[in-house]
Amino acid sequence: MNKMKTILPVYFIAGTQDVRHLSGDPAQNLLSVLKQALEAGITCFQFRDKGEHSLANQPIAQKALAQQCQALCRAFNVPFVINDDVALALELAADGVHVGQGDMPIETVFARTQGKMFVGLSTHSLVQAQLAQANPHIDYIGVGPIFPTQSKKDQDPAVGLDFVAYLRQAGITKPIVAIGGVNAESAPRLLGDGADGVAVISAIAQASDIAAVVKSLKG
Repeated sequence: MNKMKTILPVYFIAGTQDVRHLSGDPAQNLLSVLKQALEAGITCFQFRDKGEHSLANQPIAQKALAQQCQALCRAFNVPFVINDDVALALELAADGVHVGQGDMPIETVFARTQGKMFVGLSTHSLVQAQLAQANPHIDYIGVGPIFPTQSKKDQDPAVGLDFVAYLRQAGITKPIVAIGGVNAESAPRLLGDGADGVAVISAIAQASDIAAVVKSLKG
């Protein structure tokens, strides 16, 4: 069994920018939300601390928070992924790194990681998925945004709920995690259409009952 199929089912992505609705220290709030999500059974966590409401301008604090998130993930034996920052992923010996189409060129990512961690790539079209399919170094693809979402600025146009099925019918066999406005209502359809998992930000970060949301995302 492809290890990605056990990693991708409930893939939580978050940074301090995603918990600003909570009062108090954003770093501690992120750790609290992550701990609840881990206790509820998420299968992967991606540290994505980006944007004006993140710790992007406080690299020391950001790295310290990443390390704390990683320690929590290790305690629950859940893979820890860094978004985009390959240098930080290598420094922390993260389990994986995820990059977007506009981030570091994927061949540069491979040259730097040298098989030390799994690599995920965001895709937003059939052509991008086909290029990823042909690359043996890419372990899984993120597909989306399925729906428009407020979690990311400058996002690509929504691909729609039918897109995962379309990719599978077009011969894409790489592990797929669907992302972008996904919630408990849409997750079963996406999984039934061939997604190996769903990636969520606000569905968990803004949940009043994290355990219930994670359970429902598992289908």
